[in-house]
Amino acid sequence: MESEFALVQTLNEQTITLPPALMREVAKAQETWHSKENTRRLWEADATLWTGRDEGAWLGWLDIVGKELREAGALQEFGRQLRAENFTDVLLLGMGGSSLGPEVLATSLGSAPGYPKWHMLDSTDPQQVGRFERGIDAARTLYIVSSKSGTTLEPNVLMDYFLAKAPASAGNAATCQFVAITDPGSQLQKTAEAKGFRRVFHGVPNIGGRYSVLSHFGMVPLAAIGHDPRAFLEAAGAMAQACGPNLPPAQNPGVALGLAIGVLAAAGCNKLTIFASPSIGAFGLWAEQLLAESTGKNGKGVIPVAGEPLSEPSAYGEDRLFVYLRDPARADPAQDRLIDALARGGHPVVRITVGSPILLAQEFFRFEIATAVAGAVLGINPFDQPDVEASKVAARKITQAFEKTGALPVEPPVFEASGITLYTDTRNAESLRKLGANATLGSWLKALFATLEGGDYFALLAYVDATEARLQALQGLRAALRDRKRVATCLQFGPRFLHSTGQAYKGGPNSGVFLQITARPAPDLAIPERKASFGVIEAAQARGDFRILAERGRRVLHAHIDHDVDAGLAAIGKAARLALA
Repeated sequence: MESEFALVQTLNEQTITLPPALMREVAKAQETWHSKENTRRLWEADATLWTGRDEGAWLGWLDIVGKELREAGALQEFGRQLRAENFTDVLLLGMGGSSLGPEVLATSLGSAPGYPKWHMLDSTDPQQVGRFERGIDAARTLYIVSSKSGTTLEPNVLMDYFLAKAPASAGNAATCQFVAITDPGSQLQKTAEAKGFRRVFHGVPNIGGRYSVLSHFGMVPLAAIGHDPRAFLEAAGAMAQACGPNLPPAQNPGVALGLAIGVLAAAGCNKLTIFASPSIGAFGLWAEQLLAESTGKNGKGVIPVAGEPLSEPSAYGEDRLFVYLRDPARADPAQDRLIDALARGGHPVVRITVGSPILLAQEFFRFEIATAVAGAVLGINPFDQPDVEASKVAARKITQAFEKTGALPVEPPVFEASGITLYTDTRNAESLRKLGANATLGSWLKALFATLEGGDYFALLAYVDATEARLQALQGLRAALRDRKRVATCLQFGPRFLHSTGQAYKGGPNSGVFLQITARPAPDLAIPERKASFGVIEAAQARGDFRILAERGRRVLHAHIDHDVDAGLAAIGKAARLALA
């Protein structure tokens, strides 16, 4: 472990409160972990701690802090250059963990005075792409194309789109507005060099995207909006030292959290529900993708729940572990009251005090250690994502078919009325009809909700422009279902979640019930040198997602809105509430 950084004097405090029976199980796990010297094995990249395959090749994040600190000065100078050149906006084009980390940093810390405003686009929804395009000054925007492999579809098509747009306002110097963050030798690096990008920043090949926030994938965007990577990395380094190989598990903040997560998940408390103070609320999105994509496989795993509206303690089942990240200077009293009530009621609760938003640096490292430890407890490889690849392959086949024929495959609906069409596979259609699904939208939703049982969770998968109004509409439906059915609920916008929580939904425990929502793109947007538009790609991604969910035996229903999206969401919400009455 590198140790050339200054030690931050104060670590974010963590308190784990569990019911007695679960506390005893965690204590046993701590004893076993200690006796087998598992923390040392983790730091020594011993793959037999997990499944004995290639896990040891993906632990570059353990010592990234010291390595990244050596480049902190150059990164800070890069940010100063952007300010000096009067860039007004930074638009990151990415997908998955390598983009969600920077999004947390930007929304929690904001841009420093005089530095560009932050935007992050990780969608193929044409309305969302168009909205972001209209929200920036194209001639004064720095575009960051972020892709570890350099072959990920979404960053590449977004890059092609904005490259074609930039010359109209910036002339021949347009490519000087583009930088790339990618692994050495990737196709993106070759493209960036061929097109004359301003800079290519390299990732670290033995760090996966979801563990990459403390590498260039997070630190370049941090510098671009005017923050000193050195201070951030030094804060992370203090947690890295505290999570080192020599401390016993109970005193090691990352190991203690990971053992609690893993033991509770194995015992059925596998809905890890994250609450965070509003000032650091975005952290839940990053932790959600880290935990889900890392642990949700082989029929096992943690189902993280982020952004769920607050309710009364009676609304929560016995399958929850609550993690509360609290910013004491900006705490939400309603969150405080709920967490206190949940702990008094015997629910397992982890409290983490985050002294300031910059100390989220410590939480990135703590949760990375915890996720690796939980993976060891569950007996899975926390560094692969086999079911993410399955969805990509399915979407690619559908897109390639469109490129040849100019049309998407025709799918027979099970219901159609008032601009809303429902689809599902034969197995689910038969099951839902037996539960009363017939000639009304509400009957199909009621039948879908009837499949929910104790220990299940419900997920809304929305392939629409994620405006605030639509977020609130779907949050309302989510809360109503949670309160009525007493199950954990998730809300995801596609295609973002395909690269994160989609792994757990397809490869984790078969306890999810899914309502997929899509809409007709209006207007659609063309992509340079492709027959497939953004709308076609989004539709292919949704269909590929549905196909893999159905193949894995998941309970899933697809609702397509063929008119005004907001009116369609309102109609679905109204029908759902009546179905829950």
